Amino acid sequence: QAMKTWQFYAIWWLFFTNITCVIALLSVASPMAQDVVGMSPLAAASMVGLIGLMNGAGRIAWATVSDYLGRSATYVLFFLIEILAFWQLARVTSAFSFQVLVLLIISCYGGGFSCMPAYLSDIFGTRELSAIHGCVLTAWGVAGVVGPTLVSLLRERTQGYTTILLFFAGLFVVNFAVATVLKLYGKRQAAAALRQACV
Repeated sequence: QAMKTWQFYAIWWLFFTNITCVIALLSVASPMAQDVVGMSPLAAASMVGLIGLMNGAGRIAWATVSDYLGRSATYVLFFLIEILAFWQLARVTSAFSFQVLVLLIISCYGGGFSCMPAYLSDIFGTRELSAIHGCVLTAWGVAGVVGPTLVSLLRERTQGYTTILLFFAGLFVVNFAVATVLKLYGKRQAAAALRQACV
């Protein structure tokens, strides 16, 4: 019944877009660091190592934050941060600023995973939560293919990273709008739809 609601597909889109953009960034993080801000191969490799740590730290930190802000508000905050971070990443020239922005984006990526089960529970309830979560996770599999493919195609066409990063910032503007609608109307309308379906 949850899969018959618009909320399910809105959440699937949010998850898919977040993963697509960040996986695309991860796939070019090292060469981009060297080409754009002049980091050495060793420094770029060290940054990639920090990315793994920030992914894990972001899962813990953002899950904690979401307990206070609420999951819907946390997702709105994720996308606001990522709009600004990708937009700034398109114009950054400092190696330090580049790394801070990339690691901030990665923390939101990790947080998106850790907060998702509770977010689904807030909207659809706990009944069949594992099955609903499993369906939403298909977005991860699709994004794993789309992200690197998309960044490769855009990189070949534009011969740079600026257009790619601004395109991703635009996608997060869409995500911000969808997440805001979900925050305002998602839980109430989903509960009503599920109650009607169970009658």
